[in-house]
Amino acid sequence: MKRYKAYQSIAVLFILFFYERAISQDTTVAQKPIAVRISNGGSLSGKIIEKNKGNALPGTSVYIADLKLGAVADSGGNYSFRKLPTGSYLLEVHSIGYKTITKNIFIKGETIANFELTDEYVEESPVVVTGLSKATQIKRSPVPIVSVTHDYLVTNIGTNIIDAIAKVPGVTAVTTGPNVSKPFIRGLGYNRVLTLFDGVRQEGQQWGDEHGIEVDQYGIDRVEVVKGPASLTYGSDALAGVVNLIPVQPAAEGKMIGDITAEYQTNNGMFGGSAMLGATNNGFEWMGRISHKEATNYQNKIDGRVYNTAFNETDANVSLGLHKSWGYSHLNLSLFDDQQEIPDGSRDSLGQFTYQNTEADTLPRPVVPKSELTSYKMTVLHQHVQHYRAYFTNNFAIGNSHLIVNLGLQRSIRREFSHPEVPFQDVAGLFLQLNTYSYDVKYYFPEFKGWNISTGINGMYQTNDVTKGTEFVIPSYHQFDIGPFAMAKKTINKLDISGGVRFDSRSFHNSELYTKTDPATLITNPVFGADTVGADKPFSNYSHVFSGFSGSAGATYNFTDRFSLKANISRGYRAPNISEISANGVHPGTGFFQIGNPDFKPEFSLQEDIGTTYASKYIVIDLSIFNNEISNYIFNQKLQSVFGGDSILLGVPAYKFQQGKAESYGGELSIDIHPVKQLHFENSFSAVYALNKGIPSKLLTDSNKYLPFISPVHGISELRYNFDNKEHESLKNLFIKVQAAWYATQNRAYTAYGTETPTPGYTLINAGFGGAIANKKGKTIVNIYVMANNIFDVAYFDHLSRLKYFLYGPDDTDPAHGIHNMGRNISFKLDFPLNFNLKEKETN
Repeated sequence: MKRYKAYQSIAVLFILFFYERAISQDTTVAQKPIAVRISNGGSLSGKIIEKNKGNALPGTSVYIADLKLGAVADSGGNYSFRKLPTGSYLLEVHSIGYKTITKNIFIKGETIANFELTDEYVEESPVVVTGLSKATQIKRSPVPIVSVTHDYLVTNIGTNIIDAIAKVPGVTAVTTGPNVSKPFIRGLGYNRVLTLFDGVRQEGQQWGDEHGIEVDQYGIDRVEVVKGPASLTYGSDALAGVVNLIPVQPAAEGKMIGDITAEYQTNNGMFGGSAMLGATNNGFEWMGRISHKEATNYQNKIDGRVYNTAFNETDANVSLGLHKSWGYSHLNLSLFDDQQEIPDGSRDSLGQFTYQNTEADTLPRPVVPKSELTSYKMTVLHQHVQHYRAYFTNNFAIGNSHLIVNLGLQRSIRREFSHPEVPFQDVAGLFLQLNTYSYDVKYYFPEFKGWNISTGINGMYQTNDVTKGTEFVIPSYHQFDIGPFAMAKKTINKLDISGGVRFDSRSFHNSELYTKTDPATLITNPVFGADTVGADKPFSNYSHVFSGFSGSAGATYNFTDRFSLKANISRGYRAPNISEISANGVHPGTGFFQIGNPDFKPEFSLQEDIGTTYASKYIVIDLSIFNNEISNYIFNQKLQSVFGGDSILLGVPAYKFQQGKAESYGGELSIDIHPVKQLHFENSFSAVYALNKGIPSKLLTDSNKYLPFISPVHGISELRYNFDNKEHESLKNLFIKVQAAWYATQNRAYTAYGTETPTPGYTLINAGFGGAIANKKGKTIVNIYVMANNIFDVAYFDHLSRLKYFLYGPDDTDPAHGIHNMGRNISFKLDFPLNFNLKEKETN
């Protein structure tokens, strides 16, 4: 509590100090009024050259984040936008090898803006849009945000999109093998981290452990991560933060773009590919993508091939859009189809993997044949996840204001095939059908004396049907979320202040369910009407309304272009999910019996953040510290039998959700040293400490005083050399890097009742190189990347890996018998870009 009060007091003092400092410097800052009706439209054009030399910089990109609109400079360095809504916009001007420029431009009628880029070491602070009232540079936002670039994504190995960002400071992932990753932010995950796709909430049974995020990793251009409560903007499920997966943006006006990617990874024989084509002409844009990847079982030097970790995934996406002076409208349709095997860790006394071949599972299991360990064919026991998404995003100009209307429809079909015997192999055990209808409406008032004010309402209606299955861990349910909110932002000279308030309400109802088990086949089915007589009743009717307030207030003060300080206080809200409230059954993909609690209350958090950034020609330092107090924190705890040992229900260990107070604190430090332009020595350090405050002091022990699933202190150091590009050379953008990722021993584990075990520390060495082959005109033909993770094939357990607890069998208690993480893995990737002018028919 003392630490909490100290953080809160410091944050408040920072905000007051920033405000006083800004007012004392300039209390009459002139603001540019927006006096033109947006519907009249405007245009923007200009020329981009190299400072001091005057050379044109063709290929430079100019992007307006608030309009999701980009342009590319031609051979003379000229760019142009036509038919833009009148207003003030933040532009981002970027060219490889030059310092990025960000600048606010007021567009009214025919507007000219020329730019001179400098050949400097340090990049400008990125522009972000997630959780904010409008596009803002990170250094001017009090909310802790990190931007993950496309370059980062393609130069780091990732077997899925969440795995690709799991090394970002403050971000980790709970995993179940190489293709199943759930994002965690500063020690919190599941329904506390909201995943967005292009700003639209992603809904697909987030409460579950054993499947990942239903998004095509090849279609993601960049990622924005909010590290802290974002309930103000997104409501429940954003208590810990937000991961916004932003897809590849449409082509610039008059351009056609395309991309063909091919990839192979050695550890599990994964091969993947993706093809994209899109164009924009006279404001009409279209884009299509299809992707596929598949892999056999991954391997490490202790377990060999890990049985039942293969996967097979196919994705498709089509988008259409229209940009005019009145704003824009975008329609996006996507398909995600993933078949993922379900491991259980079963092995004989020699450590050889075995498999279940009978429903009763009372006979000794046979050893898995070697041919099956290297097979790409899905085994009988696997899950099939299908996710369909359609969303419609709109930005309408109304006078000097804007109206945002985003509507989404998602259907998630998830089947876990858990019956090993004919004729029931094709009968799903768990069969969940989730339909989500989301809405998000925001109104941005005209700027008034420097104030940017917006208000809105968003939420969703959701139904989940479980009655088509034969195994039931949760009941069918429906819920309706609604949350009105208001946000404000103002810039006063060097000071940026922002904040807002919100109220959320969730009306929740789950349905009763009766089941009967066939004694001959041991298959359980739901029953209705008169058949319910004498049947089991695992779930009863339950209704409840959850509600709560959330909000935030913060400030950033930029003392100079190089040095800034920021502070933020935010209150988060989260309603309990279906599993936490109503679970009562064996979850096939996890191997335990889950029990919920209908008496749970919503979670509320109060987090204080303080951060500072210093950027010079030779060094960039970013420090962020936080303290988070959570009331009604929900976590999973293993149950213990009154006779000692595990509590066993239906032959598997039992877990029950608990609720109480919790506190987490820590921070992230990043230091990027670059003595010369080409050389970067990047270092990051992350620490989260989490305490269980819900235990009376008399009962508090070393085994129950921490929270489960908290990553250890860890850091990454990377040395990278970028070779200079020279004119007319066939090789460009060449780089080479070596990386050390270290993870300390995690002894601060929730070991009570065997819920969790400590994890030894380890260090992994990774490396890579790459570059582009260009034609005589300097245009890229192909990008080549060769990356290697865990070069020395270290055998290790990640503390957040669920496979760590998959032992030889239900009677095994040796923690060393868990399944280790992936061994050495080398990735080879080819990327063939396409870019040409539609009107001139000139291939670039």
